[in-house]
Amino acid sequence: MDIFVVDAFTDQHFKGNSAAIIPVTTFPDASLMQRIAAENNLSETAFIKPTGDNTYAIRWFSPLTEIDFCGHATLPSAFVLYQFYQLKGEITFTTEQVGTLTVKQATNGNIEMNFPCQPGEEVEPPATLLKGLSIAPIKVLKNRQAYIAVLPNEQAVHDVICDSELLKQLAPHDIVVTAQSSQYDFVSRYFWPANGGYEDPVTGSIHTALAPYWAQQLNKRELTAYQASQRGGVLHCKMIEDDRIIISGSAVLYLRGKVYL
Repeated sequence: MDIFVVDAFTDQHFKGNSAAIIPVTTFPDASLMQRIAAENNLSETAFIKPTGDNTYAIRWFSPLTEIDFCGHATLPSAFVLYQFYQLKGEITFTTEQVGTLTVKQATNGNIEMNFPCQPGEEVEPPATLLKGLSIAPIKVLKNRQAYIAVLPNEQAVHDVICDSELLKQLAPHDIVVTAQSSQYDFVSRYFWPANGGYEDPVTGSIHTALAPYWAQQLNKRELTAYQASQRGGVLHCKMIEDDRIIISGSAVLYLRGKVYL
C-alpha cells in the first residue's frame, strides 16, 4: 500500500501535526488498520477509499483507537489527492460519525475544510478535571469530543501541566485549554491521554468548538488560531453559517513510501 506522511497546519517540516495517509481500494479489517496506526505511531493515520468521482470514505486511527473525527489528517488526505492523484476541484469525504466533509484548495495553496460546528455548552467542571490541571480554568465547556477549559490568560495556556492519569478518567472526552491571544485571536493546547497520548501537536477537529466560542467572545467571523504545542501550528477559521465552519491551513510532504504486509 502507498503511504504518505504529511505535516499539517504548517509550511515547514517538523512543525504542525504529522499524519500518515494510506489510500486503499477497500478498507482493510479494522484490527489491521489499528495495528498499522500503532506501528506508524503518529497522532493519526487516515485511510481513504474512493467511492465516486472526487468522493472518498475516510477513517482515522490514533495509535490507540479509531477516532470519530480528525481535522488534521483530513487536510493532508486532500493534499495527497491533489498532489499525487491529480484530483481537481472540491473533494467530498464521507464519514461514519460526523457526516459529509467537503474540502477544496484555495488559490494560495491552503486546504480549506468545510466542517460542521460542534460548539460546547458551559458545564460545572468535574473535580477530576480541576485536579488534573495545574492552573484553574475560569470557565469549562463540553462538547461531544472534549472538555474546553478557558484559562485566565495566554501565558497560562503555555504553562499549564496536566496529570494524565487523572484526566484519563474523563474518557471518552479529551481536554483542551484555551485563552485569548495577543498575536493570534486565540491559542490552545490539547491533551488526550485516554485516546491518543499526552498532548496532540495540532487538533483541527476541536477548532469546530473553539472557533465558534471565540467568534462569539470577540465578535469576529474570521479568526486565526495557534495551537501552542512543542511543534505548533496555525489554523485559519471562518464562520460561514451558524452551524458550519471553514478551517484551513497548509501542509508539507515529509515521506512517500510503501507499506508491505
